[in-house]
Amino acid sequence: MMHNGTVSGVSASAGPEPATPQRAAQPSLHPAGALSVDVEDYFHVEAFADRIRYEDWPCFPSRVVRNTQRLLELFARHGARGTFFILGWVAEREPALVRQIAAAGHEIACHSYRHAALWRLTPEEFRADTRRAVQSLEEAAGVRVVGYRAPTFSIVPRTLWALEILAEEGFLYDSSVFPVVHDLYGIPQAPRFPFRWELGAGRSLYEIPPMTVRLAGRNLAIAGGGYLRLYPMWLTRWAVRRVQHREGRPVLIYLHPWEIDPTQPRLSGRWKSRFRHYRNLEQMEARLDELLRTGPFVPFRELLEWERQYGQLASVSPLRFGRFPPEN
Repeated sequence: MMHNGTVSGVSASAGPEPATPQRAAQPSLHPAGALSVDVEDYFHVEAFADRIRYEDWPCFPSRVVRNTQRLLELFARHGARGTFFILGWVAEREPALVRQIAAAGHEIACHSYRHAALWRLTPEEFRADTRRAVQSLEEAAGVRVVGYRAPTFSIVPRTLWALEILAEEGFLYDSSVFPVVHDLYGIPQAPRFPFRWELGAGRSLYEIPPMTVRLAGRNLAIAGGGYLRLYPMWLTRWAVRRVQHREGRPVLIYLHPWEIDPTQPRLSGRWKSRFRHYRNLEQMEARLDELLRTGPFVPFRELLEWERQYGQLASVSPLRFGRFPPEN
């Protein structure tokens, strides 16, 4: 069930905190990076949501268990630990996989139940979907779930109401706000590095945005998902060096198990969707392997603990970005 309270000494609904030391106070504790995996199957993705109905998911041959296990094996070779944002639909059907992920030292977090973008849900539907997902995850793994990532990074200006619900439901942090310009998602004016949302009734929620790098005056998404597959590797290497060495920040990687599976079944869809989904699948594992050598990598929850102790987390109000849709 959902929860409220304290995790590792951090209140999920904490108010303003005293100032923390400068980041340089403990440089030896700086994690090289944080790693996350959105555990979903190839037929769950937004790219084909206009062709594949939720009701038809059981008709498709699942490949999520073996692909996730391959990632676990790769991470183990590098001593990398990460956060696995898992669909509740997957957790209900594959509870042994959830337990295997937790037993390997990774963090279990929520990626919704049925992978519906938030702009397709009412607040009531979102709350119900989230509760069902968390219940499935917590029952499977026997651990508390404190992290959330929306399908398709779908916390955008018109769905910022979801932050209040996440805080009310006891989440410690979110990782759904991508500070980029994109045709589906993004709040480009949002901070690029972890920050804290200040919400109603004294509640707050931490935000861990996916990694970006500044290029030509804009935020460029990097080192995650399709960006890791589509961009040339020299650009990714440059961005990683810039973030780590010039900006002194950890590298954040995210990916999906289906992205290391070049032999997955091909689905019909729009040309843009197929390009984004299938491009360079055969190169993804080698690229990920290269990035993991720059470790160590830790779960998001540990990154957040480090940021709270040694970083300088900005406080941001959702009102700055248009908290609710304009009234008619």
